Amino acid sequence: MKIADLYIRVSTDEQADKGYSQRSQEEVLRKYCGIQNIAVRKVIFEDYSAKTFNRPAWTDMLDRFRKEKGKSIGLLLFTKWDRFSRNAGDAYQMINILRKIGIDPQAIEQPLDLSIPENKMMLAFYLAAPEVENDRRALNTFYGMRRARKEGRYLTTGPYGYINRTTEGGKKSIVPVEAKARVVKWAFEQVAKQRVHIDDIRREVNCKGLNCSKSNFYTLLKNPVYCGKIVVPEYRDEPRQLVQGQHEPIITEELFYEVQDILNGKKRIQLVKTTTEDCLPLRGFLLCPKCGKQLTGSASKGRNHYYYYYHCIATCGSRYKAGLANDSFVNELQQFVPKPGMAELFKLIVKDIYSQQVGSQSEGRKELLSQIQLQNDAITKARKLLLDDAIDSTDYKSIKLDCETKLLSLEARLTGHGRPTFDLDSSVNKAVDTLNRLEMIYKEADTTQKRKIIGSIYPEKLCFDGYTYRTTKINEAAQLIFLINSKLYAKKNRTKLDFSSLSDSVAGAGLEPTTFGL
Repeated sequence: MKIADLYIRVSTDEQADKGYSQRSQEEVLRKYCGIQNIAVRKVIFEDYSAKTFNRPAWTDMLDRFRKEKGKSIGLLLFTKWDRFSRNAGDAYQMINILRKIGIDPQAIEQPLDLSIPENKMMLAFYLAAPEVENDRRALNTFYGMRRARKEGRYLTTGPYGYINRTTEGGKKSIVPVEAKARVVKWAFEQVAKQRVHIDDIRREVNCKGLNCSKSNFYTLLKNPVYCGKIVVPEYRDEPRQLVQGQHEPIITEELFYEVQDILNGKKRIQLVKTTTEDCLPLRGFLLCPKCGKQLTGSASKGRNHYYYYYHCIATCGSRYKAGLANDSFVNELQQFVPKPGMAELFKLIVKDIYSQQVGSQSEGRKELLSQIQLQNDAITKARKLLLDDAIDSTDYKSIKLDCETKLLSLEARLTGHGRPTFDLDSSVNKAVDTLNRLEMIYKEADTTQKRKIIGSIYPEKLCFDGYTYRTTKINEAAQLIFLINSKLYAKKNRTKLDFSSLSDSVAGAGLEPTTFGL
């Protein structure tokens, strides 16, 4: 009497689509064995796809066959060849492996005597048919998903800040989660301001609940979904493209492309990246007056407690007590506090500068329109060269893709130029209030907030000689206060206070009222 193992396979999608079941397969196989007088030794159940033979139950069964070397059984039975495999190439290889160890694989509903050469043609058909069906199903799914992306639909699990929802019409979409969306928007805005190192921003958003690694944070910042765009990947002759999504954006296109310029190095400014002790808030912001290298900070253990110092990373020997340097910096901040009665003058100067900048916005808009026209002209010229056989289709596609990428960024910036102005009075009043309390705010802040204040006032490093601070660049708003206070001091010494000179001295610095909130 022949002895056989029964192999029963069904995947979840097949059972749902075609009504396959393990019970019905087992019933058919046992009935066949009863009629053919075949003894059943073992039934193997598999719930896995047949695209490959890398299946758990199959792997265990094959290992057992190899150990037995065909001495215990001679048949492996299944209902159809698509239960065995849906990959013709792998199937032929597996059939040869089984026959070498004395196992004859057979489909009871598609029986073939493989010792007859002509039957191999039928075997090829039985194996190729399910593979073709698999490939067609996969291709239909791929084209369907690509078409959905072109329509602006987001198909996979929503990124951080979004949640998946199904509309009344049955279409799947993503909608913002208010609390998480605020975190994402805050992260983009902080990167665009360039006041804090990107990794420090990542740590802060992790505290807000994001919890992602450095690489994942950069991936988040490069995801166009947040500005309402859907990526359609490159495929064959179709280039990669961005289409307008059907979901609600969390940030503006202008903000997204500004962050991309920073990440790509076009607008990157190297900022301080460091963790610091509470007694060393200035670590990483100071330069050595002797050699120009950076001053770092550390603690020196004394008999009873630790003493903190700022010292040069080189070997020039510069070393300053941290307490003295910190106190001197607090005194330095006092020069940016408006003198009594000067708040109104500050407001007048800011409004004057702002009106000058608003007047120049139309020039910026014209410049953007000119650049957009240049990119469109480049595409037109490339198309003409293609028609004249001066360039091939590959070169044309490369030129077109490069121009369209630039056009997306330019058009996003053009949108920003068309927006209405913000409430200037409210912003200036808030800035004046902050500046009036600057020294107190700094003293009461924790180390992280102190470093933010330092970075916002001084975009470049400070040089400390043990008594005073020097720098080549100051935040425009702080510089304006310093100039007003200096002019006021000059007036007290009988020097004329010239309003126009104050305005002109900072108008060329690109003063933006949005930078006043220190």
